[in-house]
Amino acid sequence: MDKIGVVSVSWRRQGVDEVARFTIPADKRPEVMRKIATSADLQEVVYLATCNRVEVVYVGNKSSSPSVCRPHIYTAITGQTPTTGESERAMTAWVGEGAVEHVFHVAAGLDSAMVGETEIRGQMRDSLQLSRSLNLVGPRLEWVFEEAAKTARRIHGATKVGKGKVSLAEVAILRARERLAETPSALGVVGVSPMTERCAKKLAREGVQIIVFNRSLERATELADCVGGVARPLTALGEGTDEIEVVVAATAAPEPVITLADLERLAARSPSGRPPLIIDMANPPDVAAADAITAGVERIDINDIVDQGRQHSEQRADAAADARAMVDRALADLRDRLVDKALSPMLVAMQQKYQETTRIALERLFRKDLSTLSEDDREAVARWARVLARRLAHVPLVGMRSIVRDKGLDVATTFFADVDKFLSAEFQQRLSEEDSPQLASGEGDTELDAKPITL
Repeated sequence: MDKIGVVSVSWRRQGVDEVARFTIPADKRPEVMRKIATSADLQEVVYLATCNRVEVVYVGNKSSSPSVCRPHIYTAITGQTPTTGESERAMTAWVGEGAVEHVFHVAAGLDSAMVGETEIRGQMRDSLQLSRSLNLVGPRLEWVFEEAAKTARRIHGATKVGKGKVSLAEVAILRARERLAETPSALGVVGVSPMTERCAKKLAREGVQIIVFNRSLERATELADCVGGVARPLTALGEGTDEIEVVVAATAAPEPVITLADLERLAARSPSGRPPLIIDMANPPDVAAADAITAGVERIDINDIVDQGRQHSEQRADAAADARAMVDRALADLRDRLVDKALSPMLVAMQQKYQETTRIALERLFRKDLSTLSEDDREAVARWARVLARRLAHVPLVGMRSIVRDKGLDVATTFFADVDKFLSAEFQQRLSEEDSPQLASGEGDTELDAKPITL
């Protein structure tokens, strides 16, 4: 796992504005991700961006330490060369088991503004798929993301961390529902994203008319058809005749998509005469704060939603503690399985070596000191010797398992080099194989025989 790393910018550590600075527009992500892989000399790269975090999960080489990778990732995303210490301040980094643990926490929603949120798993799945399409993901990150998803499902099934309002979209739905109860009207949805889709579906089931605005009318139509609503081009938000009291916006645009003129026209058409409510879940924002003030429109942005999410998160602190304990157990189990998989060829080789040594020794004994034994007695001695050889071969592996778990596989390399040249060669061959140890995908517990991953 030592080649796996994560570089992160989150609302919790660096703030929402920094998250926006490191959010790559969707249409530019393939280009920037390739640049990250090339400049930092990375074998695999997955880029995840949500309204409150950016994660670059990667597989590097032995020289790919965070201090080496972080400046390259910083430059590839921002287009700027960081000054001394700037990339360290802007991005938090993990490597090895710490990186895997962080991905597990993210997948389970334990590091989210809304603790226990479930939307993050779909976003991680989409990010992984993008890397697949770009040939930037291989067996290691496939394994990390699959194991993270399994652990997240177990956590949400076994704890209360996912109970109640468990996403930022749920906070937005609550605010929209409260306003629509006061001033009934259609709900305007700007952009087609997991959060806007969730809002539209939930409120449509409650009888709210949904009008979907998007630059791509085709995508707007897909969501509108799904919720029994109406699709409009984005330009119709301000220039059309729809009377809307609440707008929920969450696009991936790098600049605001709802202009001051749009806000003023919306306010003029408000059925109740009250200023419309704009729920802006985008980061960067879809509505400039200054424009909302000028138009006299009420605007809730991602910072407001995160603050409300934090209040809900505090109510689930106990459940989150249980969930973190489950992550710890899952990591310990993975560590043990990886160690066993790495050492299993050594156990086989050592048993073979001990058995061969035992066979030669028995032949010598039966020719000399034990030459008078009957065939039955010889077979009894041979069986006893073979059992003893297997047990003796197993003893060093038991201790080696604990050492490798704590100190890494290099210790095992040194051990076998000093013990026996034959065993050392077997172990070195094992470490040099690109496809070992193997970890499987699929539902349920991971099997150690299907997908390859190099420790």
